[in-house]
Amino acid sequence: MSHRQGPPKHQNKFAWKPHGGQKINPTELGGSLKPYSEVTGVCPRCKTQIDWKRKYGKYKPLSEPAKCQRCSKRNVRQAYHNLCNGCAKEHNVCAKCSCQVNHIVGRDLSEVEAEQKTLEEVFISITIVITISLVSLQY
Repeated sequence: MSHRQGPPKHQNKFAWKPHGGQKINPTELGGSLKPYSEVTGVCPRCKTQIDWKRKYGKYKPLSEPAKCQRCSKRNVRQAYHNLCNGCAKEHNVCAKCSCQVNHIVGRDLSEVEAEQKTLEEVFISITIVITISLVSLQY
């Protein structure tokens, strides 16, 4: 290791980019057209660790589902997670480090689907009101 003490001799002029000299296909996973899925079911500390891996090119997505450490089923769909969503919610723990947490980052699939349904219902009701008002204006 280095024995130099004090500040660095030269300050970096620009930040390091993981794939600086390489062209990345936008249709590959992690490209601009196919971004990685949102990190959910983990504590804030684990989320920052996974975000760091994504930022600096160290993130490796899962090619096939991994085995859950509690129920031993192949239900783990996100990289760097040790527990499936069901076990993590049931025991109220982080899916990566398995520690008890009060605040879980992200929303699961059922919450997102419920929100989409409510938004669609609101959109349909608004379109009905608009069509009724347009019909009444014509007469």
